[in-house]
Amino acid sequence: MAAWQQPIERVAVRTAVRFPLKLHLRVTTENGTVDATTQDISSNGLLFETSVLPRIGSAIEFTMSMPSEVMGWDSDVAIHCFGRVVRHQCSNEKLMAAAVIDDYYLKA
Repeated sequence: MAAWQQPIERVAVRTAVRFPLKLHLRVTTENGTVDATTQDISSNGLLFETSVLPRIGSAIEFTMSMPSEVMGWDSDVAIHCFGRVVRHQCSNEKLMAAAVIDDYYLKA
C-alpha cells in the first residue's frame, strides 16, 4: 500500500487546560435528570461520569458549585450551564460523557 493510501491517525487537539475536579452534578437531559460526577473541567466543557449516558448531540443543563479555593473568591460560586454532549467514553467500566458548554451564567 502506498503511503498516501494509509489511514491517518487522528489525535484530539485540546484548546483549553483541563482541571481534575470531582464535583457532584444533577444533569437535566431530554430524558430526565441524572446524577453525575465531573472527572475534569475546562473553560470549554467537561467530562462527567454517570449511570445513564445522554445521547450524543443532545442538549444538557446543569449547575455546578465551584469551590472558593478554585475560583479565588471568599465563597463557592454556582455556575448554571447549558451545553451539549459531544462524545461518550468507557474507562474501567465507568460510563462517561464529554460535553461542551455553550452558555452559562453565575447564580446568586
